[in-house]
Amino acid sequence: MQLIARAIKACQERLRIPVVQQLHKYTDNALIVESQKGMENTRVAEVLMTKEDGKVGSWLWCKTDDTVYDAVKHMARNNIGSLVVLKPGDEQMIAGIVTERDYLQKVIVKDRSSKYTRVGEIMTEQNKLVTVTSDTNIYQAMRLMSENQIRHVPVIDERIVGMISIVDVVRAVVDQQSNEVNKLNKFIKGDYY
Repeated sequence: MQLIARAIKACQERLRIPVVQQLHKYTDNALIVESQKGMENTRVAEVLMTKEDGKVGSWLWCKTDDTVYDAVKHMARNNIGSLVVLKPGDEQMIAGIVTERDYLQKVIVKDRSSKYTRVGEIMTEQNKLVTVTSDTNIYQAMRLMSENQIRHVPVIDERIVGMISIVDVVRAVVDQQSNEVNKLNKFIKGDYY
C-alpha cells in the first residue's frame, strides 16, 4: 500500500510541473492579450480626465513674446515641464511648444539671459510640433512620444484641450495592467464572475 502511495506522489510531482508551466503560459499570454485589448480602447481623453489639473487654462500656455524667465517661472509655479506657445493676441493660434529641455539647451548651456531672451527664440516651432487628439489611442501616443524622444504632447481638437506627459501615459498603462492582473488573480482563485 505504501508503495502505491509513493508511486502516486511521484507521478503527481512529474505531472504537476508541466501542468503548472502550461497554466503560467496560458495566464501570461492572457494577461498580454487582455492588457493590450484594454489599452487599445483607452484614449487620451480618458488620461486627461484622470489628471488632477484636467481643466484647460492659462497655466498651460505662454506667448511667443514672453521672456523665457517668465515662462520658466510659470512652469515651476504650476509644476509642469512644458508650455504650449501661442501667438500674441490670439488664444487659438499655436506657435509651438517650449520645454525645460529647450531652456537648458538653448539658454543655460549657451549662457544666454533668460530675462532678455523671448520664448519665440527658443521654442520648438509649430511645424515641428508633435500633437495628439483626445481620440488618439494611448499606445499611439506612447509610440509618438518614444519615436520623437519627447516627454510632453499637447492635446489639440481644433483648440488646446490639454497636455499629456510620458508620466501620464505610463501611469495609464500601469493602472490598466494592474487591473488585468487583479482580474486574473480573481479568476485563478475562483472569485471571478
